[in-house]
Amino acid sequence: MSAPDAAGGGDGPSTGTATHCPYCALQCAMTLDPAPGDRVPVRVTGRDFPTNRGGLCKKGWTSAELLAIPDRLTTPLVRGEDGELRETSWETALDTLAARLQELRSEHGPDAVGVFGGGGLTNEKAYQLGKFARIALRTSRIDYNGRFCMSSAAAASTRAFGIDRGLPFPLTDLDTADTVMLLGSNVGDTMPPFVSHLQGARAAGGLLVVDPRRSSTARLTEDGGGLHVQPVPGSDLPLLLGLCHIVLAERLYDSEYVAARTTGLSTLRASVASWWPERVQQATGVPAPTLRALARRLAEGRSTYILTGRGVEQHADGTDTATAAINLALLLGLPGKPGSGYGTLTGQGNGQGGREHGQKADQLPGYRKITDPEARTHVASVWGVDADAIPGPGVPAVQLLQSAGTDAGVKALLVHGSNVVVSAPNAGAARAALARLDLLVVCDFVLSETARLADLVLPVLQWAEEEGTMTNLEGRVLRRRRALTAPEGARSELWIMAELARRLDAPGTWSLDPAEVFDELARASAGGLADYSGLSHVLLDEMSERGDAAFWPFPAGSTGTQRLFDDGFAHPDGRARLVAVRRAAHRRTAAGDELTLITGRLLEHYQSGAQTRRVAELNDARPRVVAQLHPVTAADRGLTDGGLVRVSNTRGTVDAVVGMSPDIRPDTIFLPFHFADAESANLLTSDAVDPISAMPEFKTAIVRIEPIRSPTRSPARGPGQA
Repeated sequence: MSAPDAAGGGDGPSTGTATHCPYCALQCAMTLDPAPGDRVPVRVTGRDFPTNRGGLCKKGWTSAELLAIPDRLTTPLVRGEDGELRETSWETALDTLAARLQELRSEHGPDAVGVFGGGGLTNEKAYQLGKFARIALRTSRIDYNGRFCMSSAAAASTRAFGIDRGLPFPLTDLDTADTVMLLGSNVGDTMPPFVSHLQGARAAGGLLVVDPRRSSTARLTEDGGGLHVQPVPGSDLPLLLGLCHIVLAERLYDSEYVAARTTGLSTLRASVASWWPERVQQATGVPAPTLRALARRLAEGRSTYILTGRGVEQHADGTDTATAAINLALLLGLPGKPGSGYGTLTGQGNGQGGREHGQKADQLPGYRKITDPEARTHVASVWGVDADAIPGPGVPAVQLLQSAGTDAGVKALLVHGSNVVVSAPNAGAARAALARLDLLVVCDFVLSETARLADLVLPVLQWAEEEGTMTNLEGRVLRRRRALTAPEGARSELWIMAELARRLDAPGTWSLDPAEVFDELARASAGGLADYSGLSHVLLDEMSERGDAAFWPFPAGSTGTQRLFDDGFAHPDGRARLVAVRRAAHRRTAAGDELTLITGRLLEHYQSGAQTRRVAELNDARPRVVAQLHPVTAADRGLTDGGLVRVSNTRGTVDAVVGMSPDIRPDTIFLPFHFADAESANLLTSDAVDPISAMPEFKTAIVRIEPIRSPTRSPARGPGQA
């Protein structure tokens, strides 16, 4: 019998397994009960928990379907001389892989081998993957798909606050807010149970949503619920600079807070002086009176929060845009003040924990900088190696992929928990880069689009088949628990890394027990910003029974940290930094018959769709990519609702079904990014990156559209469908 999970609450004793949803960073609590005789092996029940309060979205309710998919991989696959993938044994697969890795390292050096991780891996696997790359493979070339998700928000928070935790407060703090501003986040579709925490602000008329589309979240502002601001895509930075200008010019800022808890006001004031409302109106399309009303509502709120998402961060100026949002929050005196705050909404299931413990190119466990001699010495002592044996910083994800197969790039790439050819920007170029590799190895439980290209595919466990921990969007460390025995032939990544480490004569210990790996992670993180040293699987289980929550930092002997910044910020002087940012170099705008493409998520799908497109209920609801267009835009181009349209630019072409809606601006087109192959929105997106975070420019691209008069192919079917 499993007890309710950490964080207060549960439905009482259950014969099922208490765990968490395999999808987003909300990490909704659920119970898995055996379902003998059913088509699926377990029955999902929502479990009372602070983030979801017993509710689940469509993806959570149908998550058991993933455990019964017909195309589950259970045997390693190797590509033969004829180009086909064929089954092989684990011993042969790993022996061959280890030998090939050694050959490539001997011929080209250790940085010829790269590792690409994922924000869905458990903390234990993410930690072990970073260790494996650096002391088993001896490579600096490791990064992960969180570079595509949270890197700009993390960079902005780190330079302003000295630390990066998505939400530096429990999600339930939002319940009593009367004013919440959401920028670039459609939680109504991406994490529906989150919406329950916005009801107080909505009832007070203080839900403020900034989004170029009238999304399901923006619709919550109707009927007196708040205000929807619909700026030109890519103009969030000038909008935020303008709001800072108004707050300063109208003396709406918290002068006592700013004087006592921040530095940099004079420089910030000068940097926003030229962003008066009428100029911002020209840049964003948002009327000056609306800008003033927005700023005043934020300043007058009794309990105010500012929250950002990928819509304002996945840009080549994403770090500066997130910084401008933080500046606004600091001027208003929100971070660290009871009942107020700033936060960013992590997307992937373990996007928070996945970036804390060593998958990033420049970090060691505990958010330690890989260039810091003390950090290197500490981690090396835990790993049982000399500090000099740990490589220096590698290169971020886009550069890692762009250089693959070139003289200066990796010759082999090991991919864990990521579907690169769908999720990477400029996906056609990413596919071509993978094709240049001498060796591509993919660990997955299905033959994803990336796995189809691999030379070797290694079948791994699913979420309900493994023990471990996840860290949700609040920095709350949670227990993932095993409810099923994995099918024969599937293996944990911990086992795969241990077997390869042995074959490569790697130093250190390589436990197969997730609890032991977590204990090592805790020691490695001790003293770092993301300190887990006071936690263990045993303690998390004990806290579950008591109904206690585990928020990091959680140093040994402490009770954790629910709310950061109450007593100061993580800079040596305890003050937050107001960082002056200016509008980035001019971004080309659509001209003539061009449109601005924006991308995002759907309620029914998740990330690259490799999981959700295999769930019949979800795939049947959204079987192929639909291009959302304003009716005026469609009429001008001779398009009809339900017809076919070709969307193209210099990077690629996508054919989509037309979906007309007045919820989008006439100068804009929206494509979801969950679909693959010729329907992949990322065939059109740019791999230009933010100079600080290396985040790609996902959210805006310039495209042309034209009708397809007769279908060139049959409607797309989901994976595994005949």
